[in-house]
Amino acid sequence: MNKYNVYTWALVLTAGMLLGAGCGNKTDATTQSIKPFRGQIKVAITSTGTVQPQNRLEIKPPISGRIDKILVEEGQKVKAGTVLALMSSTDRAALLDAAQLEGPEALQKWQEVYKATPLLAPIDGDVIVKKVYPGQTVTQADAVIVLSDRLIVQADVDETDIGKIKVGQEAVITLDAYQDITVNAKVDHIYYESTTVSNVTIYKVDIVPETVPDVFRSGMSANIDIIELCKDNVLLIPLSAVRRSGAQSSVLLKKRDGRPVEREIVTGIISDNNIEVVSGLKEEDEVLVTGKAYTLPSQKAASNSPLAPSFPKRRGH
Repeated sequence: MNKYNVYTWALVLTAGMLLGAGCGNKTDATTQSIKPFRGQIKVAITSTGTVQPQNRLEIKPPISGRIDKILVEEGQKVKAGTVLALMSSTDRAALLDAAQLEGPEALQKWQEVYKATPLLAPIDGDVIVKKVYPGQTVTQADAVIVLSDRLIVQADVDETDIGKIKVGQEAVITLDAYQDITVNAKVDHIYYESTTVSNVTIYKVDIVPETVPDVFRSGMSANIDIIELCKDNVLLIPLSAVRRSGAQSSVLLKKRDGRPVEREIVTGIISDNNIEVVSGLKEEDEVLVTGKAYTLPSQKAASNSPLAPSFPKRRGH
């Protein structure tokens, strides 16, 4: 056998052993005993949404002209009646420009005689957009400032879940940008008109946070858990401990002699990991839970792989 063939057989042998090891993995069942425990169990409807103003109000000037001053900043809270900006009408702007050529005294005189036009906040809210700057010319169609009465999260809920949601239900908001921050909230409004996204019927649901963190920004992506059911201080066991046969539920109990005994139970709320036990168990009972334990393949199993090559035996001379 030449040097090239030796290398080829070595590569084939290695690949066969690796593939055989992957195919030969097995899982052995393991059993452990746990005691029922008391805690809280929740069933939540998970959705995604976007942070946005519940009521978005654009402040447009009553006249065309030039912006003299912007008196607020983005993120600032304002009260109704707060002066947001000062502007000059087209006539005032032309008059002041002409007076400025005559000197400071003439300019000051006309500024006092011909007052600037204020732009007032009509509601309490937050400044979320500042679109123009001093010196910029605007028309009555231009939005100078945008206010929001409050930031909410508008969730997209599938039509299969919309019937489970009611106004006033508790919810939890998590932002994609700040996943370590959770915000308690409530369902405030369920829209009647649907939209279709990728052939799925979606309903919009307004989720109002109890307190709006400073990190909230309009347009942020959010994950929402709307709490459908919640119980405190109930008896719980892992979902994997329950055996089902038709409508009946049971568990295996560990007795003092070590033999398992099956007992029927009545269950309640089911979450992702745990299940509520309404009756049939006590806190001092020991419940057997069967799981899967990963085991590495033996060297013999790897060598017996059908993909591993076999070499012809040499005969003695």
